[in-house]
Amino acid sequence: MTAGKTNKSESYAADASHTAGEEREIQARIDAAEERAKKPDDSAPQTGARRYPVPPLPKQHQTKPGSEADLDPLPMFDAPYYIGSEKLKRKVAIITGGDSGIGRSVAVLFAREGADVAILYLDEHADAKITKAAVEKEGRKCMTISGDVANSAFCRDAVAQVIKAFGKIDILVNNAAFQEHVKAFEDLTERHFDRTIKTNLYGYFHMAKAVVPYLKEGTAIINTGSVTGLLGNKDLLDYSMTKGGIHAFTRSLAAHLLPRGIRVNAVAPGPVWTPLNPADKNAEHVAKFGSDTPMKRPAQPEEIAPAYVFLASPACSSYITGEILPIIGGYSGG
Repeated sequence: MTAGKTNKSESYAADASHTAGEEREIQARIDAAEERAKKPDDSAPQTGARRYPVPPLPKQHQTKPGSEADLDPLPMFDAPYYIGSEKLKRKVAIITGGDSGIGRSVAVLFAREGADVAILYLDEHADAKITKAAVEKEGRKCMTISGDVANSAFCRDAVAQVIKAFGKIDILVNNAAFQEHVKAFEDLTERHFDRTIKTNLYGYFHMAKAVVPYLKEGTAIINTGSVTGLLGNKDLLDYSMTKGGIHAFTRSLAAHLLPRGIRVNAVAPGPVWTPLNPADKNAEHVAKFGSDTPMKRPAQPEEIAPAYVFLASPACSSYITGEILPIIGGYSGG
């Protein structure tokens, strides 16, 4: 090797060694910055008007359909910092699954905005009684009707009762749901699958079919979808499928009813602290519920309910129909 080539090789080697040193300096700087930025704990960020519970939550499991009164901690539904401004003044709303969870909080905020409310629920009579009292505390009327929305005759009869009591219907919130996980696909029986379809899809269809003849221009339907309908869920195959179906039903019904001045939208929540999940998952899983979201906690019902007010109010969302509004704790797919 000539002297020229040797010098060039040595120069290249020196440059490479210098570059490697720079890389290590950059790495060390970032490592030190990350070490300084470490929090003493991995606590959930608090972004609301008041502080919300974070996992680990108390281990608990309930038999279906679940009782809100037995949850620990109790779901936060009354939104004390939410000030009403007559967005729904003199309106009448029907809310299925309105005895607890998201439905209860929606009922309270609708009442705070000036609406009378009819609650449809399965057989959670104690929870329904609490919701009725909470609505009446807001100075509005509330009627409760027990039955299964999978039964079309019940849906028609319930709507007739509301019309008799209040004279009209302005808002339908389809919110009732059945959810039960399976760890193995083979465990998803036809009976289980059928129950999910009947409640989550037939229930929405039956209620819309019963209510639509009474809806006038400027009225609204709001369906409760789910993050599982957007992203799927390996343990909730049937539930996720129905929620995806609800999203498609929302978009299609919106297009169908728009010429009549009726808007149709959906809210797609992520994990929410309601009886639905403790009446599904085992106690160990419930203790960690919501911890895998960027918020590192489940939502409380009062954090979801204002979206229903927004979509129900012509003053807020008159140019919005056929939309799916995700409220999923910051998840962006990353």
